Amino acid sequence: MAYMLRTVILLGLLTGILLFIGSAIGGKAGLVIAFIIAAVMNFMSYWFSDKIVLTMYRAKEISYEEAPWLHQMVDDLARRANIPKPRIYLVPMEQPNAFATGRGPGSSAVAVTRGILEILNEEELRGVLAHELAHIKNRDVLIASIAATIAGAISMIVHWLQWALIFGWGRDNGNNNPLSIVGSLLLIIITPIIAAIIQMAISRSREYLADETGAYISGTPLALASALEKIHNYVTRVPAQVNEGTAHLFIENPLKGEGLMELFSTHPSTEKRIARLREIARKMGQIA
Repeated sequence: MAYMLRTVILLGLLTGILLFIGSAIGGKAGLVIAFIIAAVMNFMSYWFSDKIVLTMYRAKEISYEEAPWLHQMVDDLARRANIPKPRIYLVPMEQPNAFATGRGPGSSAVAVTRGILEILNEEELRGVLAHELAHIKNRDVLIASIAATIAGAISMIVHWLQWALIFGWGRDNGNNNPLSIVGSLLLIIITPIIAAIIQMAISRSREYLADETGAYISGTPLALASALEKIHNYVTRVPAQVNEGTAHLFIENPLKGEGLMELFSTHPSTEKRIARLREIARKMGQIA
């Protein structure tokens, strides 16, 4: 419940920024046009993102005959999560990782890399798959699309303001907008940064929620914690060719950032995730 509330608050902040800059610039029409364009772009991404991402990573669907044990595992977890069984794909990538994609429970897929199948034991893999099914159950793709739509509209309006300044907006040309040139420059520099931080914070909240939901789906939070630790150690040593725009999909950020870069990371730190999973295990009576 806390994660859902945090997501609502952060989405509200993004919306507030959008309305603020639209009002400050003084063009409701421009605000509406930017929002519509961003919405159309993200609508297309929402409906076709699964096909785009799976093609991008040369993912191949795994048939039941190829890996009956994997299908049985996903089928059992899907029943426990009370969602339809998603399609299962293999990504020919040595870095151990996994992701879920699709519009929601009725149209979804989970993808595992070749590397993750090699380093995780059965319980750890079960924990990872439960995490990915949690993303599907929680409709995180939809939430990410909403956040991207708002952030995209903000970015578009800021770019318009930037070009307007270049071509003389704000000089003595009859424009009675109260913003000064300095104020406009601050909007151009600061607003996208704040929007990006909020968007990443939404993604991190959804990762925490998927960890928690997945832990209860699998019933083994410590197995997921162990898997995250293994994946984290390999990700820092085994680089992968990953599009930055899809990094948020993976269970562990394939493009690791440390320190202050965590503010702009799509994932919380692995140490924090493991600590929370251990707390869940404690609540479940699995550790003292």
